[in-house]
This record gives sequence, structure tokens and C-alpha cells, in this order.
Amino acid sequence: MKTAQWIGLSCVWFLGACASDAPPDFSDLLTRAEASDFRETSSYDDVMAFSTALAEGDPRIHLTSFGTTGEGRDMPLLVVGDVADASPEAVAASGKVRVFIQGNIHGGEVPGKEAVLMLLRDWAEGEYPDWTRDLVLLVAPIYNADGNERVELTNRPRQNGPVGGMGQRPNAQGLDLNRDHMKLASPEARALVGMMNAYDPHVAVDLHTTDGSRHGYHLTYSPPLHPDVDAGIIRLLREDWLPTVTATVKEKRGWDYYYYGNASDRRGTAPMGWYTFDHRPRFNNNYVGLRNRIAILSEAYAYATFEDRVLATLYFVEEILNFAQDHTAEIREVTAAADAAKVPGMVLSTRSGFAQDPVTVEILMGEVDEEAHPVTGEVMLLRRDVQVPTPMLEFGTFEATETEVAPSAYLIPGDMVEVIGLLENHGVVMTRLEEARPARVQRFMIDSTSASPRVFQDRNERQVWGTYQEADVELTAGTVVVSLTQPLGRLVFHLLEPRADDGFLNWAILDLFIREGEAYPIMRVMSPLDSQ
Repeated sequence: MKTAQWIGLSCVWFLGACASDAPPDFSDLLTRAEASDFRETSSYDDVMAFSTALAEGDPRIHLTSFGTTGEGRDMPLLVVGDVADASPEAVAASGKVRVFIQGNIHGGEVPGKEAVLMLLRDWAEGEYPDWTRDLVLLVAPIYNADGNERVELTNRPRQNGPVGGMGQRPNAQGLDLNRDHMKLASPEARALVGMMNAYDPHVAVDLHTTDGSRHGYHLTYSPPLHPDVDAGIIRLLREDWLPTVTATVKEKRGWDYYYYGNASDRRGTAPMGWYTFDHRPRFNNNYVGLRNRIAILSEAYAYATFEDRVLATLYFVEEILNFAQDHTAEIREVTAAADAAKVPGMVLSTRSGFAQDPVTVEILMGEVDEEAHPVTGEVMLLRRDVQVPTPMLEFGTFEATETEVAPSAYLIPGDMVEVIGLLENHGVVMTRLEEARPARVQRFMIDSTSASPRVFQDRNERQVWGTYQEADVELTAGTVVVSLTQPLGRLVFHLLEPRADDGFLNWAILDLFIREGEAYPIMRVMSPLDSQ
């Protein structure tokens, strides 16, 4: 019997059992990965059938949608725990810590999709009874649903399965959703940020598969990497949460996890070392961190078997949730403190570079064997059970290479509709001047500008150079005032500051307004307008 048919029949059987008031039994409800002996991965229809069976069979699991993909597919969200329904209002009324878990941001990186469905089924059957005592889980198993459906046997070459094929990295527009958190050019990214505004999860977990080094870890992970993320969030993750998860998995499973990285010399431009990826908030974990929330990224090892990648991800999420349930007070404390921090006057980074850890670390490097894909005959790589401890420098964090003092507020001309609309999408609080008034402002005078000749994510990224100059101006009625005295103040700075390396200007959103020798169209004030 074909796997999709099998899952559909198992769901029909299960719903029938619920209708007759029989005790719910999920033991026959399998993901496509499980049912195919990990030769295949779940389609969108498989995920929806599985999710529907869970929601129909357990009143503590509520299935809703948090948006629609470019091709019109509902984006499923499973709201799990002691809540009246799936609405943001019901979740907020529970008073519990909210943990968002996302799979499949890249359609070919599928272990997270399978693992979270397996975990929810096992939770419903009583395997993790404590998780929802103080938590509500928000689970999006198939974020890039359109990319998931573009299955090819040749996607992600050399990855070890699933041999039945997997989806593509980008969405239907050809956009990488893990580069779209600032510009919000995709319906999926706008839906995701809308979900974050509505549910405001304290913790966000983003599940991936590696593309890089042949190392000796079953899974690597990363906290937020942007140097402007609140220090309390970083301390909790680096000094307690991630070390605890790593030690617990090693003790229970015998598997090694470590911070994400690649053994590299940056194409001959830097010392050989263990380098993480990127600090910019276009990436999910960095974006979430600049929203003052706890973000954790995982990368299952591409050359482990598909089954081991799913299990490595499952074990990781399992221990993340165990820690979260036991440390809800700390989670509330660090996120509330980050929200309360006064951003105006902070020295924040506009450009950043790798920071070298002063201590040499021992990285477990690995080896692989070559296998032939059973259908295409193409080479796949299979992790060997070999670990080679290798001392090297570590470049796992970033430091500012250029800084700017955060203002009290930015002032946006009222007719800059696209910029204002994007800020609204991000959940930024704004006000409008009801009448004209004078103000002492700072204007960024552009000395020079350049756009990249290479198109990236449908954009030619831009930079400007220049200096701020003070000026007395008459602000017109309708001018939009964006105060940084709000929880999203750090994010506002990185969206609107002209030299910020991932803001609206960088993404060519302001190209019509950028001219050498003229002022950047968005002004700023260093003291509140009502004090002038």
C-alpha cells in the first residue's frame, strides 16, 4: 500500500474510534518517514492529515492556520496545551510560557518536519506529561509548504536521503525564506512575523539540516549571533540552556552536539578555524533575537542517515522543551528585561565581523563513505562512526566593526507608504504628527552610494556612506514618529538606520530616495520630540 494511502486510512480509523468514544490511540499513526522506513518524507497532504488526526483525537491539540503560501496552501499551526482554543487571545489568557517550533523553512531540510509530528504524537500519548504544565507549544511543521512539494530525487545532492526525494530550498517565488525576515518579500515571511506579533512566543526554535563540513556531530546549533541581541538572552543560552541540552543528549543517547560551524579558512582570507554562519537579522535566529526573544537554530548533520537526522532533531527538541518547562521563570525574566531595556542612547552595531575566541577548541571532525543513490546512481555521503578531535581556533560570535548611537526616534515622511507598511508588518508601534511643528533633527547626508551588481534574492543590495548633520526643520503633519522606546527598539534601529547592514536601505527598498549629495529621507531625533 502506498504510504499516503496508508496514512489516510489510519487517520480515518482513528477518527472513527474517537467518534465512538473509544480511548484515543495514536500508536498506528505514523509519519510518512516512519511508514516508509525513512525512505520518504511527508508531503503537505501527509502533514495535514497527520495534524488533523492529532487535533481531532486530542482536545489539547488545536489546529489552525497562520497564513497562506504563495501557491495558496494554508500554513498549519498546532497550538498545544491547556488553552481554550487556538486563538492568540486564548493562548495569552493561559498565562503560560509560549514556545514556537518551526520545521521546513527550507523544503529539502526535512528532519524537523518529521520530528515535531512524532513528538506531538508521543506527547499526546503521555510520553512527556510535564511539557504543558507551564508551556504552550506553537508548532509549524511545514513552513515552506510550496518548496516541500517540489520533490526531486536530485535535490540536495550528496545528502544521505531520503532516497525518495525531497523538496527544494526556496519557496515558489524562488526566495530563500531564511533570508527574508527583514524585507518580508514573501507571503510566508509576512505570515510568520504576523504570527509572532499575535502570539508573541518567548522562545522560537528553527530546525534545519547542514550543508557544510564533514564533522563528527549528529547535530549542531546556534543561539542568536547578532552582537546587539540582549546580553541576558545570550547568557541564558550559552551558559546554561545549550550546555545542558548537549550534556543531557550525550548522557542519554551517546551522541555529540555542538555549536554550528564549518572548518574553514574563509577561502584563504582568514585563519583556519571553526566558523559559524552570519550575524545579520535576515536569518531567523538573529531576527528573533533582535525582537528580544530566545531563539535556537538546529542543523542536523546532512551525511547521517535520514533516520538519524530525524532522531537527532527529535532528541534536541525534546531536551529544549524539558529545559523550558523547568526554567519558565528564567525565560520570563530575561525576555521581560530585554523588553524593558532603554534602547535610545545605546551604542549599537551597524556592521559586524567575526570575533575570535581566545581559547583554542577541540572540534570533532568526521569521515564519510560514498554510496550510490538506489535510483539515480548519484553519489550520496554516509557518516562514518569516526570522530577526530582537532584543535582549532573558534569564530562562533560576532563583534561590531562600526557603531552608531541609537536615537530617541526616527521620523518618516508620511507618504513613504511601503516603509510604513513594512514596519506595521513587523509589529512596530508608530504615531503620526497631527499638525506641523518645528524640530531639531539629524539628517544623514549621503556622500556616496553603491549597489551590488549581483542580484541576490531578487534585489541588488545597497550601501551608502555619509555623515549626520544637525538641522532645524519644520515637520509636516502626517510625519510618522517611530520611537525606539518600545520592545522592538533594537529591531527598529536595524530596519531604519542608513548604515545598518541588513535594513530597508540595504534591501533596495529606499532606492527611489537615495541620491549622492542629498539627505537620507528618514530623519532622526536624539531627544524626544515632546522635550524639544
